[in-house]
Amino acid sequence: MQYSNRAEGNHTAVTYFILLGLTSEPKLQTPLFVIFFMIYLITLTGNLGLMALIKTSPRLHTPMYFFLCNLSVVDLCYSSIFAPKLLLGFLMEKKTISYPACFLQHFFFLMFVTTEVFLLAVMAYDRYVAICNPLLYTVSMPKGVCVQLVAASYMGGILNSLIQTCCLLLLPFCGPNTINHYFCDTNPLLKLSCSSNHLNELLLVILNGSISMSVLVLIITSYVYILFSILRIRSAEGRHKAFSTCASHLLTVTLFYVPSGLSHMQSASKYSLEMEKVTAVLYTLIVPMLNPLIYSLRNKDVKDALRKATANNLIESCLLTRPVPIS
Repeated sequence: MQYSNRAEGNHTAVTYFILLGLTSEPKLQTPLFVIFFMIYLITLTGNLGLMALIKTSPRLHTPMYFFLCNLSVVDLCYSSIFAPKLLLGFLMEKKTISYPACFLQHFFFLMFVTTEVFLLAVMAYDRYVAICNPLLYTVSMPKGVCVQLVAASYMGGILNSLIQTCCLLLLPFCGPNTINHYFCDTNPLLKLSCSSNHLNELLLVILNGSISMSVLVLIITSYVYILFSILRIRSAEGRHKAFSTCASHLLTVTLFYVPSGLSHMQSASKYSLEMEKVTAVLYTLIVPMLNPLIYSLRNKDVKDALRKATANNLIESCLLTRPVPIS
């Protein structure tokens, strides 16, 4: 184990960390590499494809799909923070990450995860306005307001991540330097600190807890109003159409919130590393893969736009390959 010459009191500072990954079982490394490589490939294809479809289809140039496009950007970014390093770990015997790279990974991870939480709240508000006040929808959600809501989500993510990462950087790490995880998460890093981390634990619970709970309350409140509005719709077709626009978002919220909430609203003293690995795989790798599938398979507008784009591409390819008559 190598350390730098810089001392923290009577201790020597760690210059790198060792990531143990998902498992140390040699026989599982290759199968897991194949599985997670396929997951990451589907994530890249699905999110990039959905972003391209929303950008190129005029029918999808609405606030709902603007927010969905940004959700795909966030999913793509934070899954890319973990997946390449995780895949390399399956192939390499020594799974190390430098001290700066570890905290950089922690910063971007927390930034994008927090941004996704705020974006889910924004999308719930968008559905509330669209269903409860449909006549005022275009007035209430112009492009400028949508951009401001997305920018505020990113700023909230940056601020939360900056506070927690800076507080972590103030802690001394003097060994051991082994992280029982596949990325640099907050709780595993707190366990490696060689000084008291009670303030960091308190900050972790307060910040993550207050953000998660306030956003959850906003989402639940929005859907309570939405439910009452849907029940007031007389036609069964109208009720079904209104509910179908919310079903994808509700499923995404559930899939993201349950594992991430279990992971980041517990203190380091009550922290289960094995449970964290399972929940982290769900919200860092599985959910970003599922989101574009959920919004594509359950959304009529997206399916229609996809069919139209596919038909146009087929027509263009046929026209390009048609033989030119010789005059």
